Amino acid sequence: MQAFATLTSIVAPLDRADVDTDQIIPKQYLKTIARTGLKEGLFADWRQGSDGTPNPDFFSNQPRYQEVSILLTRDNFGCGSSREHAPWALLDYGIRSILAPSFADIFYNNCFQNGILPVVLTSQEIQTIFDRVLSKETYQITVDLADQVVLLPEGERYAFMVDPFRKDCMIKGLDGIGLTLQHESAISDYETRRSQEAPWLFQNYTT
Repeated sequence: MQAFATLTSIVAPLDRADVDTDQIIPKQYLKTIARTGLKEGLFADWRQGSDGTPNPDFFSNQPRYQEVSILLTRDNFGCGSSREHAPWALLDYGIRSILAPSFADIFYNNCFQNGILPVVLTSQEIQTIFDRVLSKETYQITVDLADQVVLLPEGERYAFMVDPFRKDCMIKGLDGIGLTLQHESAISDYETRRSQEAPWLFQNYTT
């Protein structure tokens, strides 16, 4: 997992509440367990019309929101099913942090496991950023995980909370597998000892 310390990026606005995971990545894109290529399905139903033509009002179809890494949205982002393809698709598009007043619990947890930092700010703070994003051609902010603060170019500093364990994992770039591999030596020692104590458990049986 890619480490996260400080991120500076243009902000992409998604002015919708209760965005569910089926809208983030519709079901027809769930046929793969690969984490790449999923950006093609990201917000597919909103990104294009029923005839397949791009929706000019959607952020990803606007030139000023290309190459963004921060998504700004509303309450209860990531609700619905627990599909992990949702954060995979966002990450494949390049999103590394999402700012919202609240997140669905499972989606919130999945973000940390995939190197995306979900930041909870107050509704007023979110509205302030929305106002500025929509009034300027390119609006860039900084998300500082180490200091747990969102920095606006006008000088505001919006503090946010994050679990200390998750923060440490994000800064070090450790997901569940990475955490396990930190104990690789102890695991190998256990397997060696166990194979001597109960060798029959390690035999290869053929029919």
